[in-house]
Amino acid sequence: MSVKVDLDRLASTLADYPCGYLITVSDDHRAHTVAVVARLTDGVLDVGAVGNSTRRNICGHPDATLLWPPREPGGYSLIVDGRGELTDDFLRVIPQRAVLHRPAVPGVSTTPTASGCGDDCVPL
Repeated sequence: MSVKVDLDRLASTLADYPCGYLITVSDDHRAHTVAVVARLTDGVLDVGAVGNSTRRNICGHPDATLLWPPREPGGYSLIVDGRGELTDDFLRVIPQRAVLHRPAVPGVSTTPTASGCGDDCVPL
């Protein structure tokens, strides 16, 4: 099932997350993580220039995840799953799923999300 990402909401949310991490996967299923400054332009996250490992991973496994940690303890992380596309050495990621996520506080009930996640999740 695919849930449409609210790109306007993603754009406004990204303003609070200046630097994040791009996670790709190699042929031997090892995660490769690099710091990035991604910009949302015309519904696509422009990651910019990438190195050899990221390029090789995207060519073999185009699914990618962008993760922005919370700015303060207890805040939300922003997680965007998408499909990577390479143009020369530049990477673009087309968002397919986006969520604000933080662990549930023990002893405090949260409203269940559509995914059934037991944590505090806000789909975008």
